[in-house]
Order: sequence, then C-alpha cells, then structure tokens
Amino acid sequence: MANELLTILEYIEQERGISRDVMVDAVENALLSASRKSIHPATDLKVKVDHDTGDIRAWANLEIVESDANNDQLLLARALEKDPAAKVGDQVDWEVTPRNFGRIAAQAAKQAIMQQLRKAEKDIVKEEFSVQIGHIINGTVRRFENGGVVIDFQKAEGILPSREKIHGEHYMAGDRIMALLLKVDISSGGPSLVVSRTHPNFVKALFEREVSEIHDGAVEIMGISREPGGRSKIAVRSNDSRIDPVGACVGMRGMRVKNITAELNGERIDIIPYDENIAKYAANALQPAKVLRIEVNEAKHILDVYVAPDQSRLVYGKKAQNVKLSSRLLGWSFNIIVDTPEPEETMADKMNKAVENLAEALDTDKETAGILVSNGFLSADGLKAVSLDSLVELPGVDVAAIEKIVKKINTAD
Repeated sequence: MANELLTILEYIEQERGISRDVMVDAVENALLSASRKSIHPATDLKVKVDHDTGDIRAWANLEIVESDANNDQLLLARALEKDPAAKVGDQVDWEVTPRNFGRIAAQAAKQAIMQQLRKAEKDIVKEEFSVQIGHIINGTVRRFENGGVVIDFQKAEGILPSREKIHGEHYMAGDRIMALLLKVDISSGGPSLVVSRTHPNFVKALFEREVSEIHDGAVEIMGISREPGGRSKIAVRSNDSRIDPVGACVGMRGMRVKNITAELNGERIDIIPYDENIAKYAANALQPAKVLRIEVNEAKHILDVYVAPDQSRLVYGKKAQNVKLSSRLLGWSFNIIVDTPEPEETMADKMNKAVENLAEALDTDKETAGILVSNGFLSADGLKAVSLDSLVELPGVDVAAIEKIVKKINTAD
C-alpha cells in the first residue's frame, strides 16, 4: 500500500501539477473520516502519511489515568510500557493504527485522490475558461440531458440549455458546434461551462470573427437586437472614412453575412448604418420601410414615425418584428402613424373650378363659361384678343350671352 500510494502521489505531482503536500493532506483527512470507527473511539484522532515512505499510521491523544480509563484515557500501566517517565495526568499521542488498516486506507486514499483530481481539474477549467467568457468556443456534441445539449470542449464539458438553443436547430452526437461562453460554474457536479446560441452577443462575436475590419477596430458594432432564429438587427459605424461599414460586414458578393446566417440556422440579419442623429438612425433601423418623417420626443424617449399607407406593413414587419427590433436597438419607443395624404385634384375637378372662376369673373352662366373653358378660354384676358364673330361661332354658344360678355370686357377696359 505504501509503495503504491507513493507512486500515485509522485505521478499526480509530476503529470497534473498538484502539490504532494496538498494530496497528502487530502488523503489524511479522508482516512480519518472514513475509518474513525475502526481506528479508536477517542475524540482526538490523527492520521499521518509519511511523505517519504508512504506509510500510514493513526494516533489518539489520550490522558494517562491510574484506573477506570474511558475512550479518551490511557492506563498508566500501559503508558509505562513505552515511556518509563509517564505519569498520571500526562497527555500522550498513542499509536492506534489497526491491523486491518491497509484495505480501509487504500479505499479512502483512492476516493480522496479522485476528489482532489476533480477539484484540481475544475480549478484548471476555471482558470483557463474564465478569460473566454463572452467569446465563442467550439466543441463536439456528446449527449443530451433534460432538453439541453452536453458538449465536449476537450478540457471541460459544457451545457447548452434548452432555452439557449436556436428554435428549430437539431443536433446529433458527434456534431461540431459553436456557442458563446456565458459562465464558468465549477461548484456543481455537472458540466462546468454554460453556453448559448441565442444571446445577442453570439451574433456580435460571429461578426467579430468573420469581419476583419471589426476585429481590427476600423468598424465598430454600436448595437444589436435579436429574435433568435428569426431576425437580427446590427448597427455599425466606421472609424475610417475610407471604409463602408455595411459593405465590410456584407462582404464580397455577400459571403461574410451569408456565412453568419448559415451558422444561425438561416436567421435574417439587417446591417444598419449607425447615426448620431436619432431620427436618421431610426429611419435606417426601420428599413426596408421608407418613412415620411420622424418627430422626436426627447423627454419621453418616443419617436413618432410617419409612413405612407403602402409602407405600413413593411414598417411593422411580420408579427411587428421590424418595429420591435428597431425599438430594442435604439432603446426608444416607436409610435407608428400612417399618414394618409390629401387626394390629388382630378382633371374634372380642375375644369369645374375653372368654369366657376370664369363664370364669376364674366358674370355669366356656368353653361356659357363651360363652353368657353372647353375651347381654351380660361380667363377674361384670354377673351380680349378674340373677335365677337369668332366667339359666336363656337358650337352651342348663346349669342346674347357672348355679346354681353364682350360688352363687359370692353367696358372694363
């Protein structure tokens, strides 16, 4: 047992980097806990492992008495067998290693070592993965538990809870999977890593990975709103006047955004140019709908958005998705107002108006005025250059009415 324990401790110290002192302390505590009943009924017990030889021995702290010793006491006669100087009232560490201690010790040592290994591994996981929170990590699907997906990330297991899965996605054991690391939890007995594919920052991380201009800082992501599996809006701006932020994110022939959409199970992505002007920013966010105008209520953080009737369906989108995502992106409330324009004046309306104006100006009936308007005479000035003979020849005209009109015009001169 001693040689085997030493070999194990040396291996763990060299291969896993766990201090031998830490392992020995763990083994001693485990031995004491597991074998207290079989060692001695004393209250104060110690189990010691020799760091050099691996020998395991147990000790009880006992008080020396003359007679009638209890569990925490030792008869003077027995104490004198080992120490001639012993006397009543002394406290001594008395070895109480049981004869069959080997089997019990081996099992307890094994459990203690395994427990320390698990703890050390979790500490390593925490140290390595804590710096990756908020970043994408890659793994392999291993199994399924309570609707979640257990993923092997090589040095640790992670869980993709059902609420963090994109709707409609299905996985099989062995599938490669990318996800955003949300937190590292080494306190539970299950997987230490919690990941997500529905978090808005998963989209952000995908763009940072796919678009070099974002990674380099030339293009900056200013906001993201998302309905996982359905649609996302991402606002970007350029810190370099030579770079079009939207074009950089879309990529040559749309390849960059297509790669991200494919990873998101076909989720639609709207890439929006950010603008400091909130009204312009809102108009960009609501695309492909075209807005007529936007009125800003700074105090209440409300935007009154006016759209034409033919744009109302576009501005809302399916299940009001477009306006909801735009509102989340800006952090403002949207009040959509369908602005119905005044109906355009028809030709008939214009003709009737011209007839009324001319009849009033010439003090004549509408029928006569109508004949004149239909022949191109829209005002009194237009009639001055025409002779009476030409006017009376107009089809359907009342000669007396025309003579009266000509007289009125001439008198006015």
